[in-house]
Amino acid sequence: MKILKDIMVKSRDGILLATDVYLPDSWQEASTVESTVHAFPVIIERTPYNKSAPSRSELDLSGHLLTREEMAKAFTDAGFACVFQDCRGRYNSTGTFTKYVNEAEDGFDTCEWIHQRPWCNGSIGSMGLSYAAHTQMAMACLNPPGLACMALDSGGFSSAYECGIRQGGAFELKQATWAYRQALVSPEAKADPILKKALENEDIIEWFKEMPWKRGHSPLRHIPDYESYLLEQWEAGTFNEFWKKSGIYSLDSYQNIPDIPILLMSSWYDVYVKSTLDNYRVLSEQNTAPVSLIMGPWLHGDRNITHSGDVEFGEAASFDNNVAENWLQQRIDWFRLWLLDAQVQDQPTVRVFQMGGGDGQKNAQGRLNHGGHWIHGTEWPLPQTRVQQWFLRAGGQLDDQPEPEPRALSYLFDPTSPMPTVGGALTSGKPVFVGGAFDQKEDPRFFGTKGNGLPLSARKDVLVFETSKLAQDLVAAGKVTIKLFIESDALDTDFTAKLIDVYPPSEDYPQGFAMNISDGIFRCRYHKSFEQPELLSRGQVYEISIEAFATCNMFKKGHRIRLDISSSNFPKFDVNPNSGEPEGSAQLMTVAKNTIHLSSAHPSSLTLEVL
Repeated sequence: MKILKDIMVKSRDGILLATDVYLPDSWQEASTVESTVHAFPVIIERTPYNKSAPSRSELDLSGHLLTREEMAKAFTDAGFACVFQDCRGRYNSTGTFTKYVNEAEDGFDTCEWIHQRPWCNGSIGSMGLSYAAHTQMAMACLNPPGLACMALDSGGFSSAYECGIRQGGAFELKQATWAYRQALVSPEAKADPILKKALENEDIIEWFKEMPWKRGHSPLRHIPDYESYLLEQWEAGTFNEFWKKSGIYSLDSYQNIPDIPILLMSSWYDVYVKSTLDNYRVLSEQNTAPVSLIMGPWLHGDRNITHSGDVEFGEAASFDNNVAENWLQQRIDWFRLWLLDAQVQDQPTVRVFQMGGGDGQKNAQGRLNHGGHWIHGTEWPLPQTRVQQWFLRAGGQLDDQPEPEPRALSYLFDPTSPMPTVGGALTSGKPVFVGGAFDQKEDPRFFGTKGNGLPLSARKDVLVFETSKLAQDLVAAGKVTIKLFIESDALDTDFTAKLIDVYPPSEDYPQGFAMNISDGIFRCRYHKSFEQPELLSRGQVYEISIEAFATCNMFKKGHRIRLDISSSNFPKFDVNPNSGEPEGSAQLMTVAKNTIHLSSAHPSSLTLEVL
């Protein structure tokens, strides 16, 4: 394998993008410019996490973390050239890092450069996890020269306003923890030991108690460029041209993406469930080339860890030895099939992990055995999918009929005492919060909880609705939608919804186990539209819809389906101060009386796609 380190690829605006190239041993520069010997299809990964360092996505089932050289060797041995590149403003690349916004053009320019190299045969495949999936989707929206195949792992924005930066109008605070952690390893911090020490001395957990952050008064004040981009996203609550930038919005650019084979992978406790499924839906409808989908039960990128939080899914849950031999071989086979016309084993178009079905006992590691297995198909949702609806009743039931007479349930939401986040579809939150499936209680491991072990359902600012014990297994496999008819005495407020699989009491869990499956949020100033915010009027009833992340979970016979309604989920999302002030800059905190209306005229409901 021939290695060319730190080639500086010039972007259209003169930024130099540090690039490592790995070529098969068979590569030889021709003696004349007219001809070359052995050009290859090229696989590219663009990353902000250091092109020369091992990627966390390359951890195999044995626990071995592949180095970049080991990865490249596997690809070059299979007949590919391999390219790894630092995003602008990161590690060895020049320029200023502004999260997401330059990746489309920089990716296009890099593909154009690769396409012109004598070692490229004209075909380019792309790969990468998380941000390195975002960079792929961004450049694909510009239809760069040579792009012929893609493998996106846990990322690739459909609309970052709807999933990834904001959700339901609220701001995803993983952006704050991510910015702080990346500032610590930024070129600016590496070049200035005092600046780096200043960042290290910031207590990010304490800073989360002082929100919203202000310019010049945040843990990122030491690197103004990072502080600026973060607060700009935080304050941009309304959907407008800011959110239609290349790199964070594909909904108006799908038609520009070349009609090429695309592999999409994510997981039910990943932060990019919606983006992945949106991408699959649109691309599989518009493209003639194959679009393949893999959805595991994992946390973000943790495809060979069989548990998520305090819940174990079993040996069947790992990617390696279940979906394919391993993730590296899966990608090599994918690119060999479409870029080298190689014969590889046929694989189902859709491979999805159905969670649930385990015995519910506590294993040796102290985790609940929820179990699960892989299901296969040719499309998602599966053809046999149907819709089932439950109505919220005043007695706390989820029922197949709405309240016959008008009823309402109210609670007081105090933004200074928000509902704490206990797991969920989360990433990048350490050291403040973590994702996964957990018993929904005041657990001292979690930021903001009282730590007294009481169930979160005991809080005064949560409404709980649940079915009777299920008479038979029920598999939710698709969208999770909550329609609420709400009223508030505040100018603005949030409503949150959490779908829970309630285990009955057992010897290992005598109080049962309330396992979070999915959740969502809606900021009520956007009741009219996300483009036209409008404050609430006292006494008026509004219809809102909360789109929680899709799931695939078996609610076992004897379990209950539960829906928790509240008005915050912090620190996953920023807390609504209820004051109606501009996003991200509130100075006032107001207690809101929030009400849900329940009747045939106001049929608040939970709707699941089920098998």
